[in-house]
Amino acid sequence: MRWRPSILPRLLLLVVQFVALCSIPGAFSSRLVTLDTIDIFTTHEWFSSKPTVFFRCSGDNQTNLPDVKEANLIYTFKGEESWQPLTELPEKKCKRCGLYEEDMFRNDVFDEWELCSSDFKDGKYIHFKEGQFNATLLCPNCTVSAGDAAAHHPSSEVETKKTSVAVIIIVSVLASVIIVLALFGGYKYWLRKKRERDQLRFLKLFEEGDDMDDELGLSNEL
Repeated sequence: MRWRPSILPRLLLLVVQFVALCSIPGAFSSRLVTLDTIDIFTTHEWFSSKPTVFFRCSGDNQTNLPDVKEANLIYTFKGEESWQPLTELPEKKCKRCGLYEEDMFRNDVFDEWELCSSDFKDGKYIHFKEGQFNATLLCPNCTVSAGDAAAHHPSSEVETKKTSVAVIIIVSVLASVIIVLALFGGYKYWLRKKRERDQLRFLKLFEEGDDMDDELGLSNEL
């Protein structure tokens, strides 16, 4: 197996791309919101006993909750359902979201509110609307709410430090791998050159032996 010098620049390019990706804020901390539990207290549809309940945020598509069909029943989810997640929140902006019931003429509203990343405490947010519903939303990567903006900065700094440490570790490992591969390639190259030099030395000795035989006349005698 021959070492290809062109592999090294490709590995270096991959390292540069990885570092650039890690430098993007939130590249590895998407704020995906999933539904954990929900309990609707009423339905708005008069002619159907099985309402179509859905969740929607501004700028997002409608997310139907196919299992939610009865009032006063707590529905629990794993977060792995085909319709999950409900939405993805930006870091510093809120989204206008709501829970609705589909209707032929006009959708009925359970409630509409501003959903923010800072609303989540320990990755959990409970939204209660009297007489309408009670829902628990999960977002593990969302900011913990501390009541004021000043408390947000320490948690951001900790997250940034953790990301920086992870990047340093991964880059160090990749650099070590590249160094090992480069040393291995250099060793293989040195062996190949050494074999070539030994072959040339052998051929040279063989040629010198033939010249010596010619000078002594041994080849004619043979």
